[in-house]
Amino acid sequence: MTMERERAAYEGAPLAARLTWLTALRLLVLTIFLVVAAFTYLGGFTSGGFSSLVALTTVAAAYGVAGIYAAFLRIRRALPSIARAQLVTDQITWTAIAYITGGATSGATSLYGLTCLTGAILLGLRGAAVAGAAGAAAYAAMCAAFVLRWIPVPPDQPFDAYETQGSDLLYPLFVNVMAIVVVTLLAAYLAERLRTTGGRLVQATARAEQAERLAALGRLAAGLAHEIRNPLGAIAGSIELLRTGGTLAQEDQQLCEIIERETKRLNELVSDMLELSRPRVPAMEPMDLAATIREVVVLASHSGRGGDVDVRYEGPATAVVVADPGQLRQVVWNLVRNAVQASSAGMAVVVGLAREEGQGYALEVRDQGRGIAREARDRLFDAFFTTRSHGIGIGLAVVKRILDDHGFSVSVDSVEGQGTTFRVLLPERVAQLDAAASLPVSERLPRSRATL
Repeated sequence: MTMERERAAYEGAPLAARLTWLTALRLLVLTIFLVVAAFTYLGGFTSGGFSSLVALTTVAAAYGVAGIYAAFLRIRRALPSIARAQLVTDQITWTAIAYITGGATSGATSLYGLTCLTGAILLGLRGAAVAGAAGAAAYAAMCAAFVLRWIPVPPDQPFDAYETQGSDLLYPLFVNVMAIVVVTLLAAYLAERLRTTGGRLVQATARAEQAERLAALGRLAAGLAHEIRNPLGAIAGSIELLRTGGTLAQEDQQLCEIIERETKRLNELVSDMLELSRPRVPAMEPMDLAATIREVVVLASHSGRGGDVDVRYEGPATAVVVADPGQLRQVVWNLVRNAVQASSAGMAVVVGLAREEGQGYALEVRDQGRGIAREARDRLFDAFFTTRSHGIGIGLAVVKRILDDHGFSVSVDSVEGQGTTFRVLLPERVAQLDAAASLPVSERLPRSRATL
């Protein structure tokens, strides 16, 4: 799974829940800090005191704004905007606390970093950046206001505890702004790592659940495969005898063809279930992928709907790769079969193979079908997921498992109404290919051992 999918999986956790918990935590921290500051720094809340009035007004405003945010959280609208507004509000709140507890040199400036961490948790890098910019701007504005005499030193606080001259404010301004920047960068980095780890955890959990389902399927498939294949073989043999007997009318011949075709489809389904539920380690060896593709193209052209869909190969005459011949043949067959089933009569399915310098070979299976909806592409290789009315979604899951076992990648490019392209990248294995090149041709290019 790509990094984007991992991140999306982690970000599936509701933003509203994180906002609710962090809003409650913010109010708790604010209240505790103000109470501690009031009784240790202000000497308690005094009636009519300037600093006490600012402190109480700050608490009341913070709770009032929190109530507004809570109303938006209930309707779950514009949550990212609410999160950014909270971050800016918090930095302004900490600036008000810093103003009454020492100004530019107040210990309350450490709370700016707390909001940067909060922003990183809520919105990642963007949230940390918004919080950091708001904190630095609010702190710089307070320092500038002291220098320009826009705000006075609180009258009930000692004047000597405040720095109001520009030369005296340069150092604390520089130190605090740099601290905010460092905390912002660190918080953004940690949040990104957390998101990545969370996404991988979700992915690992999903894989474990899928593995459990596949294990159950494997036990069921192993028990039923023999019982299913025996009657299928008997049906296929009986139908073949009836067709060659020469006593059937034309209509009966057509019915026999239908039975034979559906019997073959059931046999393929059983084979896919066994392949998916009972994986084996690939037996890596040199093989001629081009020859394998040509064999599959010929087979697809003479089976199923290959008669009314043009299946052709475009690529080199020989292409030596290192893989499990049987499993890679299964991959090509499943992709071609999927493309044929997605095509209408008269359309073409092209299996292309090309050498990409420094990357290996690129295998593409292109059809002209109706395409795949964007919302379905992320689940395309999941077991038991299908976009067709028939089938149970096993063929592409087998493809993904085999390619993952080989270390090959597969991607899908689809335009609704124009067709779909499956692209498999088989990377270079220079050392193995060089060793294979010294072998006789008959040993380097073994024929596939798989049967379809």
